[in-house]
Formats: sequence, structure tokens, C-alpha cells
Amino acid sequence: MSADILLRAALVGIGATILMDLWAILINRVAGIPLPNWGLVGRWVWHLKDGKVFHDDIGRAAPYRGEAALGWLFHYAVGLVYGVILVAAVGPEWLAAPTFLPAFIWGIVTVGAGWFLLAPGLGAGWAASKTPNPTKSRALNLLAHTVFAIGMYGTALLVG
Repeated sequence: MSADILLRAALVGIGATILMDLWAILINRVAGIPLPNWGLVGRWVWHLKDGKVFHDDIGRAAPYRGEAALGWLFHYAVGLVYGVILVAAVGPEWLAAPTFLPAFIWGIVTVGAGWFLLAPGLGAGWAASKTPNPTKSRALNLLAHTVFAIGMYGTALLVG
């Protein structure tokens, strides 16, 4: 993958992550859905260095001074990597003529990392099964990742 393609693929993931964050702010203001706590995600990432992947409750794990910054950095790094993986999987020609379906499929597939790694890692159970309303959590995850897919597609239109 050329440096130009890699840069545009990274921008696809970053643009999608920005749109996902704007979506979170919108549904917070309109529907009162809590904003993601990237600080707790940063705490989870920090504890990975100790080999601790799964927590009963990440809120009870030892805090890390820079956990909010680490969580935000991780969030955007993952988005960037997802953009690069999408372009690598569908081919760089997709950037010249993006279509929504590959972005949508990949956006939905990426929910799996949240459901089967991050959620249990934070103590929320597999696919948010330990949250107060797992069905609502899952629906919100699918919706957020659909917005992420729209962001990948839209950003590809802009950078292609």
C-alpha cells in the first residue's frame, strides 16, 4: 500500500471516528444517552500491560493518571486501523469510487471487537450481557457502528 493510499485509508477511519463521536454527542443531547467513558477504556488499555484483559468491573481497577487521554488515543487509533483494514480488504481502487456496502459490512463486523473484547474487558459481559439493558446496549452499538460506516463511506468520498 503506497504512502498516499495509507494516508487516505487512515483518514477514512479518523473521519468515521469523528462522525461516531458527533453522533454520541447528538444522542446524548437529544435522548439523554450517556456519552462513552473513554477514561475507563484508557484504564482498561493501561491494565493490558499487566496481562489483565478481562475485569469484573473496570471502575474498581486501579486508576491511571492519564487514562482519559489514553482512552481517546486508543479510540482514534482503533478507528484509524479500521479504515486501513477496510481499504486493504476492498482494495485501494475503492477510494476512487467508494460504495457504501463494504463500509457498512465492515462497520457492523467491527461491533464484534466491542462485544467480545472491550465489553467483557470492562466488566460489561459478552455483548453487553451484564448491562442493565443488554438489548438497548446492543442496539446502540449497532447504530453507532452504522454511523461509523457512514463516516467511512463519506470520508472516502471526500479523500478519494
